[in-house]
Amino acid sequence: MEKKHEKQRKVLGPVDDLEEHVHPDWWRRIFNSMYLKTDADVVEDKGITKAEVDLFIEVLKLSQNERILDLCCGQGRHSLELARRGFKNVEGLDRSHYLIQKAKSRAKREGLNVKFREGDARKLPYQADSFDVVMLLGNSFGYFETVQDDIRVLKEVFRVLKPQGRILIDVADGEYLRNNFQARSWEWIDRKHFVCRERSLSWDKQRLISREVVTHVERGVIADQFYAERLYTRESLKEILSAAGFSDITIHGEVRSMSQRNQDLGMMERRIIITAVAKKEWTPVRRRRKERIPVVAVLLGDPRKVDPLKPSGVFDDDDIYTINKMKEALRELSDYNFIYLDNHNTLIHDLLKLKGKIDFVFNLCDEGFNNDPRKELHIPALLEMLDIPYTGAGPQCLAYCYDKSLVRGVAKEMGIPVPEAFFIKPEDTSFELPFSFPVIVKPNFGDSSFGITQRSVANDVEGLINAILEIREKFGYDKPILVEEFLTGSDLSVGIIGNPPGSYMVLPITEEDYSVLPPGLPPICGYEAKWLPESPYWNIKSVPANLPEETEKFIIECCLKLFERLEARDYCRFDWRLDARGVPRLLEVNPNPGWCWDGHLAKMAKFAGLSYSGMLKAILEAAERRLGLRSLNGEVLRETA
Repeated sequence: MEKKHEKQRKVLGPVDDLEEHVHPDWWRRIFNSMYLKTDADVVEDKGITKAEVDLFIEVLKLSQNERILDLCCGQGRHSLELARRGFKNVEGLDRSHYLIQKAKSRAKREGLNVKFREGDARKLPYQADSFDVVMLLGNSFGYFETVQDDIRVLKEVFRVLKPQGRILIDVADGEYLRNNFQARSWEWIDRKHFVCRERSLSWDKQRLISREVVTHVERGVIADQFYAERLYTRESLKEILSAAGFSDITIHGEVRSMSQRNQDLGMMERRIIITAVAKKEWTPVRRRRKERIPVVAVLLGDPRKVDPLKPSGVFDDDDIYTINKMKEALRELSDYNFIYLDNHNTLIHDLLKLKGKIDFVFNLCDEGFNNDPRKELHIPALLEMLDIPYTGAGPQCLAYCYDKSLVRGVAKEMGIPVPEAFFIKPEDTSFELPFSFPVIVKPNFGDSSFGITQRSVANDVEGLINAILEIREKFGYDKPILVEEFLTGSDLSVGIIGNPPGSYMVLPITEEDYSVLPPGLPPICGYEAKWLPESPYWNIKSVPANLPEETEKFIIECCLKLFERLEARDYCRFDWRLDARGVPRLLEVNPNPGWCWDGHLAKMAKFAGLSYSGMLKAILEAAERRLGLRSLNGEVLRETA
């Protein structure tokens, strides 16, 4: 059916200079129903859209829970395709009223939950730090008259991206088009419409000027329109992304469109795919409330320093991403104001300046002072000397639990079963195995599965000697080694948030699912599972444990006893394993467990119905109740700052 507004229009006839006829805001007029006819061979082709979305998902490593903005989304073809694939938080913005209404209509017809709105890309109607990903697709970049306007767009994208958020731009290959554009062409766009095109370079050769004369076979000319698009090269794209503040700028090759008509693809013929990362700090949240909001200093490891437990020895992009996920989750807690401390060179001075101005410290420095794992206890010791309240275990508890053999002794004293084991001191040159193989070899001191790999499980004397040598030589560990009987039953974790015997919650017990491992690999959750994405151990998942009621009850009772005996505080994780007969045995206690968004504690919390931010809030509130800053019913009693 033809649109009523498709009436014959006056044609200019031949023009000497196409550029003279381009309006500065040509993009306000051209994206209408006629656009969906003239460019339908690409922008309305479902197969092309699906293939492009496949590519973008792969390039960006998109996950379905990320918040995605499809900027200059047109009729929403990419947004809607993402929603069809289960992406839950997709939004689209475009200047064209017609195309946005078309997108909304299609979303409603298909029952897809995508938010579409009108807006100018140079002034985005979103708060700072809103999106994980912003995409500029289908050659929707470079329409404005000046490069400065394009940079304004990119700066706005930078503003609305979360720290470590990504941008992807899919834009015409300017260098190719500058040398290969068709000066004149015409093509049938359906059985009654055809379009004639003229093209030329702008006077500075930085834009491609196009003219389209759309004709109906019975009604004559129905559109004579001019537009201009900037010709960005790979290098100029990198320059303006850098000027807008982006880092890690990467070219991912090019896309070539092959439409059903395949007559004149114009700007869509060959396109560059480029991504970049917004490396920035979270924008401070301004909260206006009558009552005073508690101020919490979040204390972290120092990203400027060497970290011996990390594979590369330094904080990498994954570590920064993890920190930003934590900061994002804390931003959701409107009942607190957070500040962050991670410079260990100035830490004592910073804490002295803050004393009396903060309510307490959220101690997430599981790396230890100066990222030295043996100085994990130094952080709470320092806070106690400065008389600053803090979350989590004290120095004595951290000292106990850093020594696996000592924890085993405490557990045995309390009647809590542990695996058979023996101790190898650095000076020992010989030893006897007091129990049968298989065994697992571990550094006695340490956490984060340091030194524990697939080769730590030994089935004979040679394997045992090799495992000891690897810990000594590869990991540079010169302290005592613990050799335990290797238990073959379920690998379990128990999390407790709160402070027994008062207010506390036991999170659902989790079990490691080792079914994804290739045959022959020992079922352990060691260093490779936590630090090496290329390892098959990286694919291990935690699932709710399916235990007999008596076994579960026994494990929980033991954990609660150990929590009190070892003087853990606010939160703690306990690792257990069943032997071949299904008898649970304690492996270790972690009173300062990993707080990261994808760690074991967060997984247990999720099974309990707690979000990541909810888990962090539960830890904060547990500390507040223990410190007398909050009552059992949640009433804030704070008067410290």
